[in-house]
Amino acid sequence: MINIAMVVFSHYPTDPRVRREAEALVEAGMAVDVISLVRRSGEETKTRVNGVNVYRIQLKRKRAGKIRYFLQYGYFIVAACLKLSWLHLSKRYDIVHVHNMPDILVSTALFPKMTGSKIILDLHDPMPELYMTIYSMGASHPLVKVLLALEKLSIAFADRVITPNTAFRDLFVSRSCPPWKLHIVMNSPQETIFHKREIKAKNSEDSDRRDKFDLMYHGLIVERHGLDDAIEAASLIKDQIPNLIFHIYGEGKFLEDLKEKVKRLAVSDWVEFYGFVPLERIAAAISDIDLGIVPNKMSPFTNINFPTRIFEYLSVEKPVVVPRTKGVCDYFSEDSICFFTPGDVNSLARTILKVYEDPQGCLKTVQRGIGIYHQHRWELQKDHLVNLVLDLLKIHRAAIRKDLDIGARQ
Repeated sequence: MINIAMVVFSHYPTDPRVRREAEALVEAGMAVDVISLVRRSGEETKTRVNGVNVYRIQLKRKRAGKIRYFLQYGYFIVAACLKLSWLHLSKRYDIVHVHNMPDILVSTALFPKMTGSKIILDLHDPMPELYMTIYSMGASHPLVKVLLALEKLSIAFADRVITPNTAFRDLFVSRSCPPWKLHIVMNSPQETIFHKREIKAKNSEDSDRRDKFDLMYHGLIVERHGLDDAIEAASLIKDQIPNLIFHIYGEGKFLEDLKEKVKRLAVSDWVEFYGFVPLERIAAAISDIDLGIVPNKMSPFTNINFPTRIFEYLSVEKPVVVPRTKGVCDYFSEDSICFFTPGDVNSLARTILKVYEDPQGCLKTVQRGIGIYHQHRWELQKDHLVNLVLDLLKIHRAAIRKDLDIGARQ
């Protein structure tokens, strides 16, 4: 059996990308261990989730300033390195799959690499662009230069690199990564969780107006994700959509500021907060809404990011309003999704209103968007990930099936 270790500076299984990839490899007949953070005090430090062995370091991720982040990173790198090295002594991992951030977390795999393990670096996000966005830094800032150097070293250390979208791939290739080393595995939702459900139609038989018009946002609540713009945009058109309700799922350091804004605008009667909920509940909630919102502002990071939420709404056959950025336009044309100009509250308001007023036109757009989603659905991404692992180890699927059959007979 192929033994794989994953290392991630987040909580498992609530990190969707790590969960998708780990479960895909288990499904393919591999043994997967994940080293991650705890989410709350008293949580089990060793457990098993859907066939994945989870080892948690006693550290909770807290979103804070740069110094606090680096202290957390440093502690986790040392603790994860020791844990991984200890496990490797008995399990002899074939592959160590490290998820950023930080990029330098790949250094935890030094001992396995020295003893023959192959290393995959999973670049969820480009750290320089993300830090430029979070801390309003320019490209010439010393910290950005340090992050660029660490990115280059981390990529050089890895045997293969994967990243979620075309814009990220082009960026990494342009500054440090050989094209042959880099592969795209998109953040497509698991079909077992995100799929269309049979629900009662909201429209009455004699009218194309709804009893309610439900908007939804889910994900990390930070300033760059533009929820303050989304609430302002909805306020502008509330009189034209008197039955509007805005459902917000998630947590983050911008949450309290957002709640204060809701109070100042006196819109708490139609803006509802739900906090963090599991993916299964998110998928069920999407089935009951009319429109998903991805209200990202424009920044060096959001311009090249492709939000997973886009495919999550389309997989449940719901329309979604998205920013007109490079990361999104690499996949969608103007007639296949509902675009708005990022940072422009009026543009966002007009796009929401257009979806409400023209449900038939919106349906055609959604159908084209679903077609694009199907070209990148998780079943295809999963096969690419598994084949990448097998190619890296020079092992064919047939050999694995043979081993599994022999083991089953024994």
